[in-house]
Parts: sequence; structure tokens; C-alpha cells
Amino acid sequence: MANPLVPLCLMTLLSPALLPGAPASPAEAISQAHSLALYMQKNTSMLLQLYLQHQGSPFSEPGFSAPELQLDGLPPANISLPAWRGLRDGDRLTRTFGAFSALAQYLQLVGDDQADLNPDSPALLARLGAARLRAQGLASNTAAIMSALGLAPPPEVDVLRPVPFGASAFERKCRGYVATREYGRWTDRAVRELALLKAKYPA
Repeated sequence: MANPLVPLCLMTLLSPALLPGAPASPAEAISQAHSLALYMQKNTSMLLQLYLQHQGSPFSEPGFSAPELQLDGLPPANISLPAWRGLRDGDRLTRTFGAFSALAQYLQLVGDDQADLNPDSPALLARLGAARLRAQGLASNTAAIMSALGLAPPPEVDVLRPVPFGASAFERKCRGYVATREYGRWTDRAVRELALLKAKYPA
């Protein structure tokens, strides 16, 4: 049974970034984004595990990993820490925005795929829907940070335009795996990045 507090908690975390004129300062914007990222981080590994359990072999086999699989338009989160820290704040925020904007789009597609492939798995479908909203919320929060810092938020890009129709069930399972995997990795990176920005722009 779904926890009735989850939608309320999610709305509380997402709503500040979506309200006109808020937040008013970099510290406020960063704090809101960091709170959301920490909330997301608690659920990422569970989402990936649940996704893999529902896909059958080879995905559900212990230790499954396919690091070579990537998605068009979704930047991988495995950039080295020295390379990441060598970027300017604006560049890191731009990449973070692009990643979560792309993730929100892919998670919508994955949710549609799983509604077809696993229609009798409401827990998985609910978690994918929640992850999409959180990714969308963190993208909005990142754009709010950039605005508060006087930086122009990048335009949202339609990353699904080149996605081919008629993909096989296996191909759809693969892209769902990559989307849920990268959702976790980008969330971990966002938590670390936002913690550093909180220290740099204290309230």
C-alpha cells in the first residue's frame, strides 16, 4: 500500500522552486535543492533494485551490470572528481540541469515502457513516476540556483527526439536500466555538489 505521506512530502520539497519569485537568494535556492537531493538519494538504490527485479534474466541476476550501456542525450555521471571540480560553478550547474532535465524525460518514457511490459507492478510504476517528478523538481531547483547567482539557465532540450519507435522489449528494458542507474549516480553527484555550494554561499 502506498504511503499517503509521500505525495505530500514530495509536493513540499518541489513547490518552492516552482513558485514565481522564489527563492530570493543563492543560499535559499541551494538549500532547497540540497534538501530535495538528499531526499532523492534515500530512494535511488531501491528504485534500481526494484526495476531490475521486474525485468527477468539477465537483469535480475545477482551482480548484473552493463557499464557500457548509455543513452543519447543523457550525460553519464562517471566524470572523474578532479575533472568535475575543475569546472566553474556555472558549468557544473549547467551539466546538472541538463542531466536531470534529460532524466525526467527518460523516466517518463521508462514509465510508459514498464506500464506496457509490467502492467501488474504498481509499486514499480509508482516509484518511476515519483522519480520523474523529483528529477524534474531538481532540474527546476538547479535553474533557480543559476538565476539567483545571476546566470542564465540553459534551455531545456528534447532528448527523446532521436529515440526510435518500435524498440524491442529487451531494448526498452536496457534503456530503463540505464535511466534508473544514472538517476542514482547523478543524484549522488548532486548531493556532493550542493553541499559544496552551501558551504560557499552560506545563509
